[in-house]
Amino acid sequence: MDPELEAFIPFFPKAELTDVVKERAFLAELAGGIPAETDGMEVEDRLVPGDPDVPVRIYRPHDAHGTVVWMHGGGWCIGDVETEHPWASRVAARSQATVISVGYRLAPENPFPAALDDAWTVLLWAHENADDPDLLAVAGHSAGGGLAAALALKARDEQGPPIRFQLLHQPGLDDRLTTWSARHFTDTPWYTRAKAVQAWAHYLGGQPATPYAAPARAEDLSDLPPAYIASAEFCPNRDEDIAYATRLMQSDVQVELHQWPGTFHGSQALLSADVSQRQFAEIGAVLRRAFA
Repeated sequence: MDPELEAFIPFFPKAELTDVVKERAFLAELAGGIPAETDGMEVEDRLVPGDPDVPVRIYRPHDAHGTVVWMHGGGWCIGDVETEHPWASRVAARSQATVISVGYRLAPENPFPAALDDAWTVLLWAHENADDPDLLAVAGHSAGGGLAAALALKARDEQGPPIRFQLLHQPGLDDRLTTWSARHFTDTPWYTRAKAVQAWAHYLGGQPATPYAAPARAEDLSDLPPAYIASAEFCPNRDEDIAYATRLMQSDVQVELHQWPGTFHGSQALLSADVSQRQFAEIGAVLRRAFA
């Protein structure tokens, strides 16, 4: 493991989602101590009209180019636009694109398809209101990466907004958890097999998984937007991410795959580490290229 990241491990709480209220409070405390990067940009909170309305936080850098619909991580159970503020602001600062951070409804109170429905509402609104509707990307980390992949599938299937690019950062894609990494990473930092099992159970709420819930279940991955997929070496999602990237390539979808050695799930959040800063720098560079 990267020595800088290894130094943080003793300070991590147990990786679990048994008490989502407790985990939400912990994330709020953690995020509250991390400064955002909002210099030179406008930041606006608003409600996107829908059923229900969806809270978003919009980051507009000066001379922004392109629009990113950004979904936060948290196992579909924790997080909101406030806790995502430090990281969504960095995506905007480094990409120089308008970033719309989506406050989708959370499980287990609101299981699938609530989060996807909210993200879809925001995607439609973003397309209608973007400065350039042809420069629209979907992106996210972890559960948010899974939602971004699902949006790309849904937009293709329903002739929805034209998505130029999908950025999937350590995405949760496969509820079956049968890959080598999903079976063997039982004691990894932040995210373990047991936590993944809990997250999927909360999200699905006892329903069978569809491709819009677990994109790895989609049989046809053709005609999807170009993708950037990042995986972490010590992450249960690692092998399903790599497999999804491979299947996209085999379906003639252009893919950039980056396997970050020595990292674990969510390590990009530890902003004092060099490898964490490099992950955000790459996210920004990838989005700038996508909108070029």
